[in-house]
Order: sequence, then structure tokens, then C-alpha cells
Amino acid sequence: MQNAADTDSPLPVDAPAAAKARRGTADIARGVETIKGYLRTLPETPGVYRMMNADGDVLYVGKARNLKRRVTNYTQVQRLPVRLQRMVAETVTMEFVTTHTEVEALLLESNLIKRLMPRYNVLLRDDKAFPHILITGDQDYPQLTKHRGARDRKGDYFGPFASVGSVNRVMTALQRAFQIRNCADAVFNSRTRPCLQYQIKRCTAPCVERVTREEYAAQVAEAKAFLSGKSSEIQARLAHAMQEASDRMEFETAAKLRDRIRALTAIQAHQDINVEGVGDADVVAAHQDGGSTCIQVFFFRGGRNYGNRAYFPSHDKSQDLSEVMAAFIAQFYENKAAPELVLVSHDLAEHELLEEALGVRAGHKVELHRPQRGDKKRLVDHALTNAREAHGRRLAETGSQAKLLAGVAEVFGLTEPPKRIEVYDNSHIQGAHAVGGMIVAGPEGFTKNAYRKFNIKTEGAAGDDYAMMREVLTRRFERAVKEDPERTGESWPDLILIDGGEGQLNVAVEVFNELGIDDVPFAAIAKGPDRDAGRERFFMPGRPPFGMDPKDPVLYFLQRLRDEAHRFAIGTHRAKREKAIGVNPLDEVPNIGPKRKKALLHHFGSARAVSRAGLADLENVEGISKAVAKLIYAHFHPNGTNG
Repeated sequence: MQNAADTDSPLPVDAPAAAKARRGTADIARGVETIKGYLRTLPETPGVYRMMNADGDVLYVGKARNLKRRVTNYTQVQRLPVRLQRMVAETVTMEFVTTHTEVEALLLESNLIKRLMPRYNVLLRDDKAFPHILITGDQDYPQLTKHRGARDRKGDYFGPFASVGSVNRVMTALQRAFQIRNCADAVFNSRTRPCLQYQIKRCTAPCVERVTREEYAAQVAEAKAFLSGKSSEIQARLAHAMQEASDRMEFETAAKLRDRIRALTAIQAHQDINVEGVGDADVVAAHQDGGSTCIQVFFFRGGRNYGNRAYFPSHDKSQDLSEVMAAFIAQFYENKAAPELVLVSHDLAEHELLEEALGVRAGHKVELHRPQRGDKKRLVDHALTNAREAHGRRLAETGSQAKLLAGVAEVFGLTEPPKRIEVYDNSHIQGAHAVGGMIVAGPEGFTKNAYRKFNIKTEGAAGDDYAMMREVLTRRFERAVKEDPERTGESWPDLILIDGGEGQLNVAVEVFNELGIDDVPFAAIAKGPDRDAGRERFFMPGRPPFGMDPKDPVLYFLQRLRDEAHRFAIGTHRAKREKAIGVNPLDEVPNIGPKRKKALLHHFGSARAVSRAGLADLENVEGISKAVAKLIYAHFHPNGTNG
């Protein structure tokens, strides 16, 4: 008997694999021909190109100094890495935009990547606007407040801060040190006596004129100087004033100044690391291992550390760190101005071009610098250590997350671990300010940029948990069916969890039957007897209710999902309620400014009392003429008679 190795006959071939390889080769050849078709008319100028598949989805966005030369490279398939060969195979059409310079092309490229999220580009997925501290400039008595988003309000902005927690700590200390108001204008204009902030020495009560405009302006100027990096000057001035007050035996004044100095010291105590000579700078450090990358960004403003944040950009495993970092920085600063100095841990691809592009976007010169020694090098090394540790934690979490998702698939009878789990919950107080919340989780944990809130609109639904859930699910999946009926995108869930019991489950069954959706698994998770964690009951269509072992880590994971949905729904409800509470009914009355508003509130005690007052009573208020009184009365009694 002969062995196969002893014969000249060919070894058996895996027919399906061979057929797949032939199809792949044919697809690449077709893609190359598509690209060649554009080369005849392409100019040799800077620009941006887009490669798209048969469904019109953008696969890749690239920029070039010479469009024709750059696109020609894609026809030389043997020189391309495997990921780009796959991209060429999927390409059926291309689009081009010419620009005057390569810098313009780079700016346009980063904008399009963030907007279109092409699969073959390095992608920065989590890039919400960072919070800032704003000292307003459009009021007689400026307000200290948090701000996120477009800088469309007049005033001085300080930041960015890496987190809301960092902002809150600094704002609390600033209030103790400089006693600037943080109340909304509606509250400020309606005060008739100092609020609690005045009592605990965090505000000088400008609302009731316990401080002159000049004195308050001095407080604001000191706060701005401190936030601008002049902390040592401010503290020295306060220390000198405290000593003088003590010498005059004005011990109460000295004690107040001492408390202000302590508050400023408290801000600096939270700074983990500070470097002499670094005013405004960002530190960007990256660690790459196992085909994934963690990038840490530290913010320094006015010489102080405003915190840091870790990012995990999506990219192909074959891309090197220099390329990933350059793409990350271009996208990171697409919607924010870079400081004059950005310290980096590695050399960057197209370093000079990136520098020039960041400078154009920021409106000032930007230096990308990789320090080799000294304090700045120690700063970068500190950020690099944080990147390495965060990357290790992420890998550990991803591994455990995969096990948990496999456990979820087993519990709910799914064919494979879910990549997208959506969890729904509602929140209201006796029907008021009703909202629904949806959170999303997957292999990388919670996907917070996919969270959605639903303001309940159906008449009579607010307060009815079943009707609210019906509206939320209907709105969510009517839109999904309309926008992605073929489910080619990533917005369709693999599992839906609903906070509730059998009643909520029946509502979901009805909604999905009405929409013709019969292949999305869903379940309701109800708290156990006495609402004890660990004794939850699960409800699924066509299956008896069941529980799980209280010590099962998968149950703990499902509890975390449920609790996150509850937290999100409650937080959204509270924000809506607080916004409604902050609205003063008098703000809606035309021709009623702050002085008249204050006069009315002083006279009647509350906006509600003003709305119930008769015309004669309104006319008796100092500063309110008969014409204005009629205007106010008509606003609150559009169909009424004179009281």
C-alpha cells in the first residue's frame, strides 16, 4: 500500500476554499479595472478620494498631494497589504474632490472620515466635545458655569477638562475662593433674599446687591487670572491681604482670606503631575500591542493638569503606530483647536504636513514635538505608562466580556454571542416629564454614543408604563425598518432586554408583530420578590419564566445592563425636570425685563402668585404701568375677564 507522499498524483484540494480564492482574485481584478477607469481623467493635483462598494457605502477616504499618482498605487495589487487588497476587491466606484493644497486635502480628509466612518480608515469613534468652564460675558454679574459644545455664548472659556468630575472639583474650589454665582439667570432675577450659596460662603449674593458691581467685577477678574495660570500671583496677593488683616486684628476678614487660600490650594492638590514651563499643552502617548492601540491624551492649561482620557481607535492590525497616531491626531483636533504645543510619544507620519494643518485649523502655530530628555520627556513617559496600563486593562476586560456575551447567548438560546444588546427603561414621576431610555452594549462594553432618549409624545401615554414602552419600541423599530430594511448596517440589535415583567414583554410582542419583525430575540427582566438583586425573573416569548443562579457572573452582567438603562433613563428624566423647574413663567411675558420681574416677585412673592393676580393688584406694583399690567394679565388670562 502506497502513501500519498510516495505518489506523483496531486494532493486533494479543498474545493470550496479554491472556489473562494478564485472569486477573490476575480473581485480584485474587477476592482483594479474600476480604478483604472478613473485614471485617464484624474488631475495631478492635491485632493481627496473616496472608494465605495456596491451598496454605496464609503470604504475608505484618502488624501493625496498628487491624486493621479496616489490612486495609481491601488492598481499595483502585488505591492498592497492584504487589507487594501480586500478594499480594492470591494470597490465599484470612486469620488474625488480637488483642493488647492495638500493641507486643505488633509483637513477635508479628517472631516470626511469622522462624518462617514469608513471601514478601512483608522477611526476615532468616541470623540464627544470636552467640558469647559465658562465665565459669562453677557451679564452685569457674570456667571460661573460648565459648558460643552459650540462656543456661541459671549464670555471666557477655560479648558478643556478630561471629565465632568474634573470640572466639578475645580468649580467647587473656585466658588469657595472667588464666590462667583453659579445660578441660572431665571433664579438670579427672581431672588428676593440670599440663597444657601451665600450662607455657606460660596457666593457674595449679587442678586440682592450684597456686593457692589465693582467688587464683584474684582472677584471675576481674580478668577480669570487664576484660571489663566497666574495662581501664584493670586495666592501671594491673598496671603499679603490676610497678613495685613491679621495685623489690624481684623480676624474675621483674615479667616475668610485664609479659607480662600485653602480653596485655591485644594485645586492644585488634585493635579497629579505638573511641569514647570508647560503652559498650554496636550500630551499624546500611544501603546500598541496585539494589533490594538491605546492612546492617552493629557490636557495642561495654564500650567495645570486638567485630566486625561484614554482612546482605543479602530484600525487594521497591520497598521503601524506612526500611521495610527497621525490619523488619530488629525481626527481628534478636527472639532477642537490644538494648543500651541502638542507633545507626542512617537514620530508621526507626515509630521510637518500635520503640524501645518493643525495650525491652519487652530488659527495659530502648532508644534508637534517628541521630547528626548528633561521634564517634558518625563511628562510623555508618564502618559505612556498610563496608555500601557489602560491597554492591559482593556484586553483583560475584552476577554472577560467575550465570555459573558457567550454566557448571554447560552441563557437566551442565541446561535452566537450578541454583538449589540439594546436595553430599554422608562422614567417619570406621576406621568410628568416622561422619557424612555435605550442603552447599547457589546464586545467592547457600553457604547455610549449609541444611547438614545425618547421624549414621550403619545397623548395619555405618560405615566402608563405599557403605553410608554409601546411608543419607545415603535419609534425605534419603525425607523430601523425604514432606514435599514436589509439590515446591512450595525444598528440592528442581536438581543433586546426590557426592564419589566410579563406585561412589558407582551407589549414588545405586539409591537414586533405589527412591524413584521420576527427574528430579533427579546426578553424582559423583572426584579425578584421584594426587589432583591439575584432573584430576577426572565420572560421570553414561548418559554416559561426562569431565574438564574444568584452567583452566576452572567446574571451579574445582566443586572449591570439593566441598572445602566435605569441610570440613563433616570438621569434623562431629571435633566428634563430640572430644565422645566428652571423656567420662570415671567420670562415668557413680553416686555418684562429683570427690574420689572424683580418688582413683581418682591410684591407677590412668586411667579405663580403673579399669574393669579388680578389686574388691579398688578397695577399697584411699583414700576408697573397700567398698560404693562394689562399685558401681564392678558398673558396669563387670554380668555378671562379683568380681576
